[in-house]
Amino acid sequence: MLDITPVTLQRGPVRLEPLGLQHEEGLKAAAADGELWTVRVTSVPEPQQTRAYIDAALAGQAAGHRLPFAVIERATGQVIGCTSYHDIVPAIDRLEIGWTWYARRVQRSAVNTSCKLLLLEHAFDTLGAQLVGWRTDHYNFASQRAIERLGARKDGVLRHHALRRDGTVRDTVMYSLARGEWPEVRAHLLHQLDRPREA
Repeated sequence: MLDITPVTLQRGPVRLEPLGLQHEEGLKAAAADGELWTVRVTSVPEPQQTRAYIDAALAGQAAGHRLPFAVIERATGQVIGCTSYHDIVPAIDRLEIGWTWYARRVQRSAVNTSCKLLLLEHAFDTLGAQLVGWRTDHYNFASQRAIERLGARKDGVLRHHALRRDGTVRDTVMYSLARGEWPEVRAHLLHQLDRPREA
């Protein structure tokens, strides 16, 4: 069974720290880079809602179904985003990765691949997960491409599934990666990180 306890993970440009109230101002600054709360298909909090966002994440952690992280840029020590394990089901060794967003300046960089590699390594190699899932808005095409680039498989679409911040109801695209697929995906992610990036 999964034993989810707060942990700090780091690799390359990022460190994932257990999310806490000490990250509030950093999250506000990261979200302000691109005014990310204006993106209809994400869950990035508006500045005045950041404290409530952290409180909700910590409540999920206390209930045992979420483990939130602040994403820290190791070179500067700045908060550059947020991510979580969520919908944790210890009885069947299943969890999902989500509530993920990054400051605009680090999008399309090695940050997301590094974070996902850290989270997947910890989930499969330390926690013993049998399956890791993702979900995203039907219209969040950038998120869908990012998940597919990881090597996850599309499971299907849950129609009329969840409320967006604007009160509309979204369809949710579901993805997953099984334990047996992890070695090949790990090799793929390591290769992606080793490739030289264009300036």
